[in-house]
Amino acid sequence: MKCNIGNYDKIIRYLIAATICILYLTNIITGTLSIILLVIAAVLILTSLFGFCGIYAIFGINTNKVKK
Repeated sequence: MKCNIGNYDKIIRYLIAATICILYLTNIITGTLSIILLVIAAVLILTSLFGFCGIYAIFGINTNKVKK
């Protein structure tokens, strides 16, 4: 697996995941929607940690700017 997620992409993913977690903890989102959004937040965090997104690989997207 080659890293295909850049730094800005990782930051955006962390911010979205943090926002979802905050909304859940403050009971703004509840029920089935909260479970779905928490799963999405977990996926965003995991893809950021590993630096690889499977959907990006399928579509040939690469936001990682590698210096040569």
